[in-house]
Amino acid sequence: MALRVIGVTQNMRTFMRGVDMIKRYKSAATLQKTLLNIPATQVTKLDNGLRVASEDSGASTATVGLWIDAGSRSENEKNNGVAHFLEHMAFKGTAKRSQTDLELEVENLGAHLNAYTSREQTVFYAKCLSKDVPKAVEILADIIQNSKLGEAEIARERSVILREMQEVESNLQEVVFDHLHATAYQGTPLGQTILGPTKNIQSIGKSDLTDYIQTHYKASRIVLAAAGGVKHDDLVKLACGSLGGLEASVLPPEVTPCRFTGSEVRVRDDSLPLAHVAIAVEGCGWTDQDNIPLMVANTLVGAWDRSQGGGANNASNLARASAEDNLCHSFQSFNTCYKDTGLWGIYFVCDPLQCEDMLFNVQTEWMRLCTMVTEAEVERAKNLLKTNMLLQLDGTTPICEDIGRQILCYNRRIPLHELEQRIDAVSVGNVRDVAMKYIYDRCPAVAAVGPVENLPDYNRIRSSMYWLRV
Repeated sequence: MALRVIGVTQNMRTFMRGVDMIKRYKSAATLQKTLLNIPATQVTKLDNGLRVASEDSGASTATVGLWIDAGSRSENEKNNGVAHFLEHMAFKGTAKRSQTDLELEVENLGAHLNAYTSREQTVFYAKCLSKDVPKAVEILADIIQNSKLGEAEIARERSVILREMQEVESNLQEVVFDHLHATAYQGTPLGQTILGPTKNIQSIGKSDLTDYIQTHYKASRIVLAAAGGVKHDDLVKLACGSLGGLEASVLPPEVTPCRFTGSEVRVRDDSLPLAHVAIAVEGCGWTDQDNIPLMVANTLVGAWDRSQGGGANNASNLARASAEDNLCHSFQSFNTCYKDTGLWGIYFVCDPLQCEDMLFNVQTEWMRLCTMVTEAEVERAKNLLKTNMLLQLDGTTPICEDIGRQILCYNRRIPLHELEQRIDAVSVGNVRDVAMKYIYDRCPAVAAVGPVENLPDYNRIRSSMYWLRV
């Protein structure tokens, strides 16, 4: 009788395992189906080379913007800061709209108009009701083609930008990353700050702004992107009417290689309570095949903040060590990509006495990625990466941003199901290979601000970028 009961129990367990596997299969199939059913991104190229890209989700709101393939990397030492200055001048009136008229028009639509500048891109975008997309496109087109650039407005914005520079200097994370770029890409355009030096801001005039527009604001370097309740054919017609007159560039923009230099910069300031440190190796560009494995490796290192708690329950080895041994207040791994290069590393904030221990644990984790990373860790990192990517596309504005950036970087938008397949294809061997290629025995770039006396010197940091093995 007992044998019969055991047999029934075993059969039941086998049956339940089968049910569980079916459920997991169904959920996976549902995710695949969901990803495949996401509206396709439609792309149309106008006669002048301008690209129009959109995703119609049928929402009642929409985000529409102009992504321009020009940022601080397109500047030189003399005009560094002009791209960001131009972004500020965009909302200060055009040939047919005063600043007041522009602000009232946007406000009456209930829309939001914004812009930002990065090292490789300048972006102007508007979030509005779907029915107001034509007006938003017309306003954006007017801004980039007909900005007045008045002397009085330039003088006023000059003081605004100088104040903004003071605010940025109080954000130590921004300061550290500017220093990291300055030392990693020293002597190249990527080493320049986005805002530019004070002396340039004080001297930039209308001719500098006009020259930058005429040189870089070419139709072939611009993408009109939209997401939400927007019809692609209607958007193409709007683009033809408002942006069809933009001059086409005869030659594609020349990308000057920016060499990476393993080096360091330290700004010791013992009046600050905490040390802010970033260490990075040279990564790869957007289109490099190593980018996805490097993203998985970056996710595997992870991020942690003391306020999150977790302690011994953290999946990330570095997070567990940070929590249990009180190594730092927070850390964040990053994978910053540009067209032909990138920075792969970690930024952390710690007490002055913990600099050495924290850096030791960081480099130990990096060496572990190169030699001993496990299948379970990689699977967890892949799942987390896919989740994070989907969560980042929550809303019309992040989707529009994703469209604009990808069209500029890849000349197409990678479908989510393809991206998922690429991540799933990453193996433990791939992670180890890219870690050995980009991290192992490489010269890092280091930037540190604050009470950093206990941070090991550069030669010691460099000697910890490999393990001697017999």
